[in-house]
Amino acid sequence: MPCVGTITLKNHQDNNIQERLLSFKAEQEEEGGNLKGRICRESKKIWRIATPGVISRVSSFGTIVVTQSFVGHISAVDLAGYALVQTLSVRFVNGILIGMSSATETLCGQAYGAKQYHMMGIYLQRSWIIDLITLLILLPVFLFGTQIFNLLGQDEAIAKSAGYISLWFIPFVISLIFSLTVQMYLQAQQKNLIIAWLSALQFAIHLLCSWLFVFVLDLGLPGAMAALCISSWFLVVGEFVYIFGGWCPDTWKGFSIAAAKDLWPVVKLSVSSGAMICLELWYYAILVLLAGYTTDAQVSISAFSICLNINAWIVMIILGIMGAACVRVANELGSGNAEAVRFSIKVIMATSLTMGILFWILCLAFGKSIGYLFTSEAEVAETISGLSVLLAFTVLLGSIFPVLSGVAVGSGLQSKVAVINLICFYGIGLPVGIVLGYWFNLGVQGIWVGLTGGVLTQTCSLSTLIWRTNWDEEVSKTSARLKKWYLESTSDNDKHIAC
Repeated sequence: MPCVGTITLKNHQDNNIQERLLSFKAEQEEEGGNLKGRICRESKKIWRIATPGVISRVSSFGTIVVTQSFVGHISAVDLAGYALVQTLSVRFVNGILIGMSSATETLCGQAYGAKQYHMMGIYLQRSWIIDLITLLILLPVFLFGTQIFNLLGQDEAIAKSAGYISLWFIPFVISLIFSLTVQMYLQAQQKNLIIAWLSALQFAIHLLCSWLFVFVLDLGLPGAMAALCISSWFLVVGEFVYIFGGWCPDTWKGFSIAAAKDLWPVVKLSVSSGAMICLELWYYAILVLLAGYTTDAQVSISAFSICLNINAWIVMIILGIMGAACVRVANELGSGNAEAVRFSIKVIMATSLTMGILFWILCLAFGKSIGYLFTSEAEVAETISGLSVLLAFTVLLGSIFPVLSGVAVGSGLQSKVAVINLICFYGIGLPVGIVLGYWFNLGVQGIWVGLTGGVLTQTCSLSTLIWRTNWDEEVSKTSARLKKWYLESTSDNDKHIAC
């Protein structure tokens, strides 16, 4: 016989679901079936989440790109070394950390939709434990950078520079553990405006420190990397002040020993999330590695990496919309509203595609001159110009698949997306890039064609997956997961749900 507390909890959650459903239906009736009104209302919800997310992601990633720009004006060898570390080592580790952290995004978003507010702080602490252990295992990637790049057959001078830069990236990747998870935690409860302000300040501080250390104090490469470390930890400290200072009273109840319990289910969800993200990020990293085996490795690596960073910076804007997709889908699944999930997905996809077309036009218009923003080397800039058309189409596709991935994260479909990424990127895109780049002697252009082919097939596959998903069934799965992982709150107001 179930205990009274369990029955009370179930009734409490069912009542929340009914309230949200009735509210959604009332809004529809009030608008008299007006599609334009529904779209405007949903768009406001999306941009309320997406706008701070866009600002924070563009600013945070901008520090990486700005550092690359400063390094590019210091030394051509250091630029190639930085490109290797940033697109291989950092992308490798960052992919794992983002993936492992996206479980926080799923769980916090669904818990917020179900009004299990105190569980969000516990999920956040669990993610810190899991991510810290993961990073400790991955630290040798940075500690033995020179040896690793020598084993991969890279030029000796570039490998030596990359190994030195790798050590500077260690404080940066440690900061990612906290900045990533806290952003997901705050975004799930629609409090990510503070992250936008902090990220904007981070970017301003980074620009100032980079200029001061590199050009005024003439510290060279160490100055550029020190500026990156300082600005990244400024963001983390600001996040801690916000959370621990009492601005999240409902979701942060302090550190809890409960965070160390029931880690295995979260680990399994984190691993599937990690696999999904890593297979995508590593795909780009491997292509940069392949560029290092072309005739002029230094030029190829630099140009390919800069193009990827241009693409990534634009994708950061789309990732803000991706974050909104994750939050909206997770919140509505948590509240039990499958119809709202379907409608939200349609509005989000239309919004993202419109943005993608705009950036596609800009890349075509300014593709021949954009390379000089990142390097003084004419040969590198010309190679970037030759990739501009392919870059434009990659940007267009990049406006679609991240948002579809956000929908998958919000609904907990990461394992299926991981399989799609494995097949499309490594079964199709990578072999095509190798054949065109080396067999047909197309160099970096051939490699990029393979990249675009992999992204195209992945986008089509994700579209099919989301289209065929039974959202009523996903609502049931979400409800079962939240009830299974629910823990009693220490708040006096929640004692009525305890056994």
